[in-house]
Amino acid sequence: MTQDSKLIQARKQGNKLILAVGVFSAFVNILMLTGPLFMLQVYDRVLGSRSNETLAALFILVVLLYLFMGCLDYARSRVMARYGARFQAFLDEPVFQKSLRNAIVESNRSSPASGLRDIESIQSLLSSPAAFAVFDIPWTPIFLGAIFIFHPLLGWMAVAGGLFLLSITFLNQLLTKKKVLDAAVKSAQANAFAESARQAAEVIHAQGMQSTITKRWKRNRDAGLEATITSTDFTGIFTAMTKSFRLLLQSAMLAVGAYLVLKNELTPGAMIAGSILLGRALAPIEMAIGQWPLVVRARNGWHSLGQFLGADVDTSEKMHREKPAAHLVVKNLALVPPGEKKPTLSGVNFTLEPGEVLGVLGKSGSGKSTLAKALVGLWPPAAGEIRLDGEVLQNYDPELFGQYIGYLPQNVSLFHGTVAENVARMSENPNADEVKKAVNMAHAEVLVKSLPESFDTVIQNGTGRLSGGQKQRLGLARAIYGDPAMIILDEPNAALDADGSKALNAAIKTFKAQGKIAIIMTHRPMAISECDKLLYIENGRQQAFGPRDEVLGSIVKNAKDVAKAIGSGSQS
Repeated sequence: MTQDSKLIQARKQGNKLILAVGVFSAFVNILMLTGPLFMLQVYDRVLGSRSNETLAALFILVVLLYLFMGCLDYARSRVMARYGARFQAFLDEPVFQKSLRNAIVESNRSSPASGLRDIESIQSLLSSPAAFAVFDIPWTPIFLGAIFIFHPLLGWMAVAGGLFLLSITFLNQLLTKKKVLDAAVKSAQANAFAESARQAAEVIHAQGMQSTITKRWKRNRDAGLEATITSTDFTGIFTAMTKSFRLLLQSAMLAVGAYLVLKNELTPGAMIAGSILLGRALAPIEMAIGQWPLVVRARNGWHSLGQFLGADVDTSEKMHREKPAAHLVVKNLALVPPGEKKPTLSGVNFTLEPGEVLGVLGKSGSGKSTLAKALVGLWPPAAGEIRLDGEVLQNYDPELFGQYIGYLPQNVSLFHGTVAENVARMSENPNADEVKKAVNMAHAEVLVKSLPESFDTVIQNGTGRLSGGQKQRLGLARAIYGDPAMIILDEPNAALDADGSKALNAAIKTFKAQGKIAIIMTHRPMAISECDKLLYIENGRQQAFGPRDEVLGSIVKNAKDVAKAIGSGSQS
């Protein structure tokens, strides 16, 4: 199933529920005739015959019919709410997963949560009374036809009133569409700025930025509020106009009906029944106009969601294979970051055998992190290939491939959950032995034991009170968890002190002894003490690759001093 077909499938998978709502709506609208028919009988038969028995019988029948109508109306609202919930549940997982993928390749172009908000906007409409207008509007011509039965003049008045309300509806759509969208965009911008400020609260307070940040946020907030008020004013105009006109039209119907009664062309009961039928015929139109902002958001959400799910579909089949052996080959690799046209990394070639550790050196911006993203399968090669155990990375199932390797990025992100869950890659049932093994291998056991509840300590909102170095140690344990065949460490000792660097080297040494592959992106000599080979990148191109000391000798003027520092670091 392609991504865009999922949206159609989500709509169709509740077709039986929609059919049920349609059937319930048919009976509800038929039962809406209860009031007009009751009025017709009371004015034309009961008042004329003065029969208490007829009045009592009619009233009992009306009570039963209204009770039945209420049950059906409640039933269709429940069914429609479940259709909306089923629609959301069907799309939540694929949209969330694609949001995570888009956060990698489109982090600077769109919000990862936009697709989820689009689903919510559609679900909100499906669960609202506005959704029933779709089922009730087809009955409007039937109610108008019933008015024609009473008198053609009343019928034409009702038709003219309905056409006027429809014109208001289209005018409402034409004039408010842009304003409602503008209000939503500006409010979202203000909320996004507030969230970014919350995440950077420590920097804001430490640097005395409270006033300037508050002013910027308030300016965004006021712009969103002003746009919201403007859109609300416009929709309010049409809502008030619709309501006032409908009431006026009903009064006009009564006035004309009374005139026709005086001329003996209409009965009093038909006069009252016609007015009630008119109100019922125009109610769905009034409902649609009153709920128009919700309709606009849902419609925009539908189109946005279709584009979101339909873009960049990868239909190739992925291999479901066993854990690969630790053998890596990178050949003529070139990488173009998403959204850019020129490669930022090219001409990379190297091979790693089991038990080898590679250090990737280079200045900031040379392409080390770009290479790391390619090695973990985040960015596909623009040219060349990366093979693990003889298989191109793109042929691996992404979920399984992520379990075969370990990755420690520069900025370590932990999640709201226990220490054990974070180390176990947020597994709902962490393997206690594997968690302890990974923590011990990362030499983070002392850190974990120092926490209030050890492995069961909850890391609130993914940060808790952990320092950068502590988060990096737990991130290393997470990378090691599950006995991966290869780990990629991007600046792993950036936040570590001397003891942390020693622990890191010890972990890499153990990992190497197990016959695995480790790749370290760094610019610190201490981080390459356990490296067998070095890869030097400059300005996005490979400049040197080979045994550690050989490469050091070719790229570093004080290679002897660096080698000495590395030797002392490895010994310690």
